[in-house]
Amino acid sequence: MIPGKSFDQAIGPGANYDKAEFRLWYPERVKSFRAVLVLVPGSNADGRSDVNDRFWQTFADHHDMALIGCHFADKAHDEFIEKYANAAQGSGQALLEALAAFSSYSDHPELANVPLLLWGMSAGGEFNYEFTAWKPERVAAFIVNKGGVYFSALLPAAARRVPGLLFVGEQDLEWRKRIITGLFALNRRGGALWALVEEPKVGHVVGRSQEMAAVFFDAILSLRIGSSESAVHLAKLDERSGIVAELAQGSLQLSSNNPDPNRLTAWFPTERVARAWRSLRRGEPLER
Repeated sequence: MIPGKSFDQAIGPGANYDKAEFRLWYPERVKSFRAVLVLVPGSNADGRSDVNDRFWQTFADHHDMALIGCHFADKAHDEFIEKYANAAQGSGQALLEALAAFSSYSDHPELANVPLLLWGMSAGGEFNYEFTAWKPERVAAFIVNKGGVYFSALLPAAARRVPGLLFVGEQDLEWRKRIITGLFALNRRGGALWALVEEPKVGHVVGRSQEMAAVFFDAILSLRIGSSESAVHLAKLDERSGIVAELAQGSLQLSSNNPDPNRLTAWFPTERVARAWRSLRRGEPLER
């Protein structure tokens, strides 16, 4: 394991959640963090141990980042909907309060303000989507990963400028696929800097979304954050700065400021990310 330190923090019950518990992990050698990668698991699951994942620890160590694993749990109710996923109603603030607490007793005051990378599975992806809608200025990039219930449709313009990957599984339930595909199409029509990723031969599972997300986040760290000294300032990206691909054929091309409104495309920050997306769609090793 990579030498690191960890801290736990719990925030009291809020309007839309019963439990909000967090675990911070970071490599001991890092003096100042460029970003925090927030890991949010599926429905009501305890994801604090996710910070022990060797894949994410290696990624964090390479990029001078910290990890936060989350445990959100709903109050008792009769619906199947994870209400804590609606970040604007209290759970999002709980995450920010945990970051402030970690900044005070971890000797890393920058944690209170550094940009966030959001990775989540199922309800975790729902939380990420809603947190981006609520606080786009804090989010460098986000992942929606095979979720199903969302509280927001067309996101504010600032949120649509936050780069995102929205994953669906080819063998997942049809209603889940349609919901995520619809959210993508609606917001992409509004200029969202997002891509839709359909993983072949998988259902409602993590699949290769970690691997693809790492390529995506690597590009975002370079383009939006830069060095740790400038980490609190997120560089803005726009349509023309990236690469687009037609969803049907997978063909890549430079983007423009005047995309054809009748063609649904996916947007990528770099050609490397676009090539990895194309490889994943084909079930091949990611093209680097």
